[in-house]
This record gives sequence, structure tokens and C-alpha cells, in this order.
Amino acid sequence: MALVVICGQPCSGKSTAAKCLAEALNESECKQTVRIIDETLFHLDRNQSYANMPAEKNLRGVLRSEVDRSVSKDNIIIVDSLNSIKGYRYELWCLARAAGIRYCVLYCDVGEAQCRKWNEERREKGEAVYNDVIFEDLVRRFEKPDRRNRWDSPLFELWPHNDGVEKSSVPISDAVSYLTKKVDSKSRDVKILQPTIATQSTRFSEANSLYELDRATQEVINAIVEAPSQAIGGPLATISIGQGLPSIDISRSVGLPELRKLRRTFIKLTGQTSLSGRPPPSDTDSAKRMFVDYLNRELGTIA
Repeated sequence: MALVVICGQPCSGKSTAAKCLAEALNESECKQTVRIIDETLFHLDRNQSYANMPAEKNLRGVLRSEVDRSVSKDNIIIVDSLNSIKGYRYELWCLARAAGIRYCVLYCDVGEAQCRKWNEERREKGEAVYNDVIFEDLVRRFEKPDRRNRWDSPLFELWPHNDGVEKSSVPISDAVSYLTKKVDSKSRDVKILQPTIATQSTRFSEANSLYELDRATQEVINAIVEAPSQAIGGPLATISIGQGLPSIDISRSVGLPELRKLRRTFIKLTGQTSLSGRPPPSDTDSAKRMFVDYLNRELGTIA
């Protein structure tokens, strides 16, 4: 239903804001599941995760992958992390657009001096903190969200240092209203992102889909080629490729060159259709089922 990106300097109250928002959503009329995704979910140490560029890139990749797996029209995902790079916020916005859901940014606007003070106070309490070098580096590289950018809009701003953070805070109430408001033809203040061909995760232009299709069709070809050697007497009329999948009807001898040609044609046709027609198969079994149907049709026509 929605993706919420929490954004702010290190030690600016982001986790508190995420928890307050989650509680406010659960207490509202929202029927969707609310889930927070953060570093602690993967038991990641904040200093190790931001120690260098490769480690930070890995952290963003882990969080982005989890968001990609989790977003749907049945839940509200809150990403509680620095989310300090505008390019990364754009990537998260693209995930929301691909899922066809709402999106917003909740920004904890706290000055550097206060963030530094809160980090020291946490150290005195024995809580997890950023070391000084990493803290200063993160502060220096922080890219403040701008509501004029698509990936930073709508933008709800919190001022934890001045107003504190509560479930009843005005920005949180506004965010809850935006995330839970019913949308109809007259709605103008709530935007549901619409997926495009470029953001469809199941399109065959992406490597994972191509891999699944290639592997599935090759396994079917292998089953056809190996079937005669496994047959015990008599002609082979049907070939089974797995439980729950249709059988291949063989009414004549089919050579490997012909099978390879049919496979290439099928992959080409499926890729072309997916650009403007129905979504392509998203798993190996679906691809096998489509390929077997295609083979039965083509082999039957040729025969």
C-alpha cells in the first residue's frame, strides 16, 4: 500500500519517529500490516556498515533488496535508516512506483550540533553510537531532501529537538492521514505511483527473468532429448517434465536442431510480447508450462 522513507542526520531521532509512525498507523483505521525495515533487522553494526564505501554500498543493497521483497499493496513499509543520499532515495521511489503504491518521506530536521550532542549522550549511557570519524563523514555527505524532487515528495518534516516526537505530532498525523486516506476519482492530494515498463521488475529486459526463461526452456529440451534412452520398448508418445506440469506430446521423431530452433523462436516471441502485453512468467514452472504448450502446438501443426 505504501513505502515510507525515514531520512535525517545520524542521531536525529529517526528510529523514534519510525516507531511513533508505526504505532500511530496501527492505532488508526489502517487494516494493512505495518513493518519497519532497519539495520538492526539484519544485526548490522552501524560503525562497520559505514566504515568505508564498499561496506556502505553493501548496507544499502541489503536494505533495498528487503524493501523490494516486502513492498506490496497489502502492507506499509517504513525504511528506518539514514537514507542520506538522494540517488538512493530515488531508487527506493522507483521500487514504490514499480509496485504501484503510495510513497512519502519523513524527514527529521535536526542541526548538526544537536545530533552530535545526542550521540555523546548515548555514549555516556552505554548505547550504540557512531564513532567520531564516521559521524563527521556522514554529516558532511548528508543530502537534505527537497520536496521539489519526485523522490522527496510528499515530504513531512519533524523537528525533534524543538517539538519532540510523539504519535500525536502534527507531521506524523499528517503522514498517517496521507497513507490511510481512501482514494477515489475526486482525490487530488494523495498520489499513488503508477508503474511503467521501465520499472516493472518482471520484464524480460532484466537479467533474472532472462535467466529463468533460458533455464526453464533448456531443461525442457534436455528432457525431450533424454526421453528416448529412458523408454522401455515401444514408441514414446508423451514425455513428462515434472509433477503438476503438462506433458509433451510427441507424434514423430524430433531432432535437436529443430528443438533448438523452436526454443529460440519461443524466447524471442515471449520477450516481444512482454513489452506491451501480459507479464512474462515469473518463475521456472510457469516458463516451462508456457514452453510445453508452445511445443505441443507447434509440433502438432508441423505433424
